Amino acid sequence: MAFGEPTSIEPNRGPNKSKLTIVKPFNKASFIIGMTLLVLVALTIYGFLTFDYKGVSLIEGVLLTLDNFKTMFTEPRLSSFTFTEGLYQVTITIGLAMLSTLIGAVVSLFLGLFAAQNLTSPRISNIIKVFISFIRAIPTVLWVLIFAVAAGLGSVAAVIGMTFHSVGYLIKAYSESFEEIDEGVIEALKGSGANWWQIVFQAVIPSSITYLISWTFLRFEINFGVAVAMGAAAGAGGIGFDMFMASSFYLDLHEVGAITLYILTFAVLLEIVAVRIKRHLQSN
Repeated sequence: MAFGEPTSIEPNRGPNKSKLTIVKPFNKASFIIGMTLLVLVALTIYGFLTFDYKGVSLIEGVLLTLDNFKTMFTEPRLSSFTFTEGLYQVTITIGLAMLSTLIGAVVSLFLGLFAAQNLTSPRISNIIKVFISFIRAIPTVLWVLIFAVAAGLGSVAAVIGMTFHSVGYLIKAYSESFEEIDEGVIEALKGSGANWWQIVFQAVIPSSITYLISWTFLRFEINFGVAVAMGAAAGAGGIGFDMFMASSFYLDLHEVGAITLYILTFAVLLEIVAVRIKRHLQSN
């Protein structure tokens, strides 16, 4: 059957002549996707079979990993710092995430207005969108390392790097929220003589405030996870740095498990707060 030929239904020539057989046409896109997935699966299996395991068999490695997980989550124990000191380190990580999110949200709010196509000229909107696409294309950890060249490894480079990537993320989210506003409302305000700032503060922001808060909190959750990683990778401090020390220097799986439970607990608390905020905004 030729490519693109529509689905044909042929009568069954068996004893039951009323039964129909559906013949699906050849789909080039589905064929390419299927072959790509097949090649990736084959390469993954080849990688597992030919990887240098340094004398450790695959099954033995899996069993050792499960045993490490058992030690981490069934026997958590703090040895290099107390429970209160652990809470303090978590607050440092939350502070890094909150600071980068707030700065990024303020900057993104104004640039998002100029990136929305219904509030500015197409040329300015396209320039900003191309710029933030470049920012988002580079992972946060690379931005932190780039800024670390000038600021040095530490919390300053981590905050600047996370803020930079947050701006690229939030400008896209905010501008798309602004573009969802009914065009008739904006035209009505223009017709009544309202200027650009009056349109923004009387129609655009009030209409999209729930989306703005929802996107901002989502970015805060992302930055919390990134701040944990930056504590280890960039020496930003917080609970991530303690995890790095426990796993790389002390080799204490009990403490790694305890720190992991710290992070999981606060991540669950943040999710609960986010869900309640969304419900409150939706109810209003």
